[in-house]
Amino acid sequence: MSSLDVPDVPDVPADAWLVVIDMQEVFTGDSPWATPRYDRAAAGVELLLPRFAGRTVFTRFVAPERPQGAWVPYYRDWPFALVADTDPVWDLTRPFRSLAADSGDPVVTETTFGKWGTRLQAVTGDHPHLVLAGVSTDCCVLSTALAAADAGATVTVVADACAGASDEDHDRALAAMRLYAPLIRVV
Repeated sequence: MSSLDVPDVPDVPADAWLVVIDMQEVFTGDSPWATPRYDRAAAGVELLLPRFAGRTVFTRFVAPERPQGAWVPYYRDWPFALVADTDPVWDLTRPFRSLAADSGDPVVTETTFGKWGTRLQAVTGDHPHLVLAGVSTDCCVLSTALAAADAGATVTVVADACAGASDEDHDRALAAMRLYAPLIRVV
């Protein structure tokens, strides 16, 4: 095990799904959406992958072709992101891009922060046990966890395989998700 504190994820059934949320180029480097500690979250995800071989799904956040409703002012603030979903900014980062392609693990693409919906349900089933990891804890992970738990999924969030917009935001999001116990468990 590395210096990361990624646990063995106890009390997770063998048929649980690892949902790797938005490990994409747009959240790295000098992007306006760069997530500090992205590399730490990526290392945590890599430690989890062997346990969930054949039961991993990757997600991608992309901009809608034409923003609607509250997304209009959102993208007014972030016009750099209004590019096609095929733009390299939306690619999964290495090694996840290669891992998904080589393993045939599904990739669910959504124009919403939360990834729980018909596409993810089609992969995992209606009431699965989901193990969440990825970025950002205070946005896409949180939105996915709350919607999935509200729909009846059991959710485990692996804190050290997630990263937030800041350490404080990461901690606040984890604290909010802990309020949903036992529907959501943070390990």
